[in-house]
Amino acid sequence: MSPEETDGGSEQNMLPLGPPHPEEDESQVPPDDVERTEQVSVYVPPSDAPIPDEPPEDEPPPDEPEATVPDEVASTDETVAEPEAAAPEPAAPETAPPVPTPSLGVRPPTAADLARTGGVPPQAAEPEPPAAGAPAERVATARPRPASIREGLLTVEEHLEKILRGIGPLGAYDQPLVESLGLPLFEAFISPTNLPRFDNSAMDGYAVRAEDVAGASRETPIVLPVVGEIAAGSAKPFAISAGTAVKIMTGAPIPRGADAVIPYEQTDRGNARVEIHAPAAPGACIRREGADVKTGEKVLDEGAVLGPREIGLLASLGAARVKARPRPRVVVISTGSELREPGTHLDYDSINDGNSYMLAAAVRAAGAICYRVGAVDDSPKAFRKVLSEQLVRADLVVTSGGISKGDHDVVKETLSALGTVDFVEVAMQPGKPQGFGRVFDEQTPIITLPGNAVSAYVSFEVFVLPAIRRMMGRTPYRRPMVHAVLASDLQSPPGIRQYVRGVFEVTHRGAKVTPVPGAGSHLVGSLAQANALIIVGEDQTALNLGDTVRTLVLDRPY
Repeated sequence: MSPEETDGGSEQNMLPLGPPHPEEDESQVPPDDVERTEQVSVYVPPSDAPIPDEPPEDEPPPDEPEATVPDEVASTDETVAEPEAAAPEPAAPETAPPVPTPSLGVRPPTAADLARTGGVPPQAAEPEPPAAGAPAERVATARPRPASIREGLLTVEEHLEKILRGIGPLGAYDQPLVESLGLPLFEAFISPTNLPRFDNSAMDGYAVRAEDVAGASRETPIVLPVVGEIAAGSAKPFAISAGTAVKIMTGAPIPRGADAVIPYEQTDRGNARVEIHAPAAPGACIRREGADVKTGEKVLDEGAVLGPREIGLLASLGAARVKARPRPRVVVISTGSELREPGTHLDYDSINDGNSYMLAAAVRAAGAICYRVGAVDDSPKAFRKVLSEQLVRADLVVTSGGISKGDHDVVKETLSALGTVDFVEVAMQPGKPQGFGRVFDEQTPIITLPGNAVSAYVSFEVFVLPAIRRMMGRTPYRRPMVHAVLASDLQSPPGIRQYVRGVFEVTHRGAKVTPVPGAGSHLVGSLAQANALIIVGEDQTALNLGDTVRTLVLDRPY
């Protein structure tokens, strides 16, 4: 384990994250553009625009019996700084405001960009490359920087904010209804029709006039002639006269002249003549037109995530396609000459490539489309070639390995030469070395993760998952945290945010989390045993049995 992956930290000071900024670019993409090569949005908000707030925490009461974990309980331990008295602002010069400069490279203007700006390419200053060996530039956040973090390290919030400011939501377009499962609606859906579309029968039985069966009982049944039969979908308009009945099936339209349906159970089920054994009030067993949804009614809000129930509603209203942001296409690449595809021969110094499979599964679990490339040798030429070939189908590239300080760290060596990818050290454990930027002419965003399995997974949870959800338009970006009672003592070095593997459970006494033995960032066996990450803050060096701790519960939808 490299020394770059031995420092860490906690979620004590969370970056405010949430819905996209209202002024961000949301360019349209034609529905037939299968490859979506222009889907990546170069989102550069004003430098003073805050990233919206993070999701509230879940906080189960640990002492109450039969405790459950509520979905959203607002955090009460956040420190809010008192605003300072505003100083008088000098008069603004009568010149156009400067265009915000992106922290990373920007892609060339597309046809959509030129159309929006009247043919004038958007102006953006080229970033100046940092001086060799200079500490990474810190991004100002709304939360104080813990004093224990040494200079040269970024906080988790600073690095995450840089990623979220550099990646915008993908452009929305009409997509097949079933393919939109798990995606948020780009705009509210207004019903184009009534639901039900017409008055129809709620039961199999007989359509009658209520006044014709008044006083019917089993002792004194009323007998009516059956003048026809109406099945659902028969598309035959029908009418009845006084003193007659018509056999009707569930869902069939109510014939003109009838105002009630007598269920089979209250008749003798006759064909030519029917005995009615019970009366019916007007409207009995009839589903009225528009009783469920009316034409022009808003049935789903903008941003509503489409699940099976929502898709069923839209299909019932006749929507074959729906406007939503697409699933990001994420290319996963792992690097290392020692890596082999699982199931193939291993030399004495080679290992199976588990990272690309783990990250690919995590990408799919996040709702995105994954293209797993597999392992690439520690050759800058080979890595550059594979990366260049994969960009045609990538909205985002995620790599693992090759970003530390070794002699064969191919990702860092190759991408540093481009000048558009920043490699930084984050005050967290595991996962200290990180990287983010854009690559080649496509200006495709790339997030580079450490090579140790636990470091790669934790980094995915903390940095990549929020980026994917932002591209999809899903909020909140970050996984909500819960409060749980710690089941054993923990120790942590100061100045890092530590993510400790744990097992979270809700017992009759409340929520508790038990640390999983083994802290090494290569211990994938202990990672598989865990279903949560315990957060130990930068300024915390010890947590004791019975303490209430912040916990990320993994694999839970949000």
